[in-house]
Amino acid sequence: MKRHVFSAATFSGVLLGAAMFATPAVAEEETFITIGTGGQTGVYYVVGQSVCRLVNRMEDANVRCNAPSTGGSVANVNGIKSGELDMGVVQSDVQYQAFNGTGNFEGEPYENLRAVFRAHGEPLTILARADSGIEVLDDLKGKRFNIGNPGSGQRNTMEVVMGAKGWDMDTFSLASQLDAAEMASALSDNNIDAMAYVVGHPNGSIQEATTTVDSRLIPLNDEAIQGIVDEYPYYSKSVIPGGLYKGNDEDVETFGVAATFVTTADASDEVVYTTVKAIFDNFDRFKKLHPAFANLEPEDMVSSGLSAPLHDGAARYYREQGWIE
Repeated sequence: MKRHVFSAATFSGVLLGAAMFATPAVAEEETFITIGTGGQTGVYYVVGQSVCRLVNRMEDANVRCNAPSTGGSVANVNGIKSGELDMGVVQSDVQYQAFNGTGNFEGEPYENLRAVFRAHGEPLTILARADSGIEVLDDLKGKRFNIGNPGSGQRNTMEVVMGAKGWDMDTFSLASQLDAAEMASALSDNNIDAMAYVVGHPNGSIQEATTTVDSRLIPLNDEAIQGIVDEYPYYSKSVIPGGLYKGNDEDVETFGVAATFVTTADASDEVVYTTVKAIFDNFDRFKKLHPAFANLEPEDMVSSGLSAPLHDGAARYYREQGWIE
């Protein structure tokens, strides 16, 4: 966290013939925090921007924050580890892997990782052009498929799916690695046949794609997917409701994770306390900032889907509210 102290300049003047010097006044210290998010078309970006909006409205808190677009979950954990970021939004599976030293963090557990709260659910969403011939997961073989950019949540989850299916990069005629902001236009321009996105719904990128090209959501409900759900505690079955996107009127079965908000054990208790207070003291306002937040409940957000220990500053606020013991 970057700290800056601003001082009022001393001044002098002549009054009634006597030289009078003002006492220097030092303003209270302000702490600046940076929150890692994701692509600008995704819900992670909205989460970070929403948190900052509420934090920055707290005039007496002396905390100011910004939430730039980043590479996503894995990149956010690495940014927190390096000190580039103070907090970040990550998938629940990435939180688990980072804290326990598995997956992308194999053999390097980040024991200083701390949970702050769980946000919205995020199903793995595969969208395919209607003219691609893709109707089920296995139809992706031999197709031009965007598996996601390195460091993103969709790339992380797709690697789990590929492992369960026994697939590798050569399974596809093209395994592109576009980021979230590029996927929809690539699908519309017929540069790829399908794309993967781990995201809350409704989502602007999926809406863009489905309104510019006939495309369908692909169900993820075979034995390999069931095996993933059975093996990993941070995954669960999910349904993308029908009617959210043009040409996709039926519910689509899939599975997914949850978005979580994390920080480091080294983060100031007071700053983390202020951050969660800004959100939950204005929770009705927060829920209106994106449709994916509409059904959130504070008690669930602070007690489920979290693999790392709660940060002490967050736990202090939750105890005050009676949400944890």
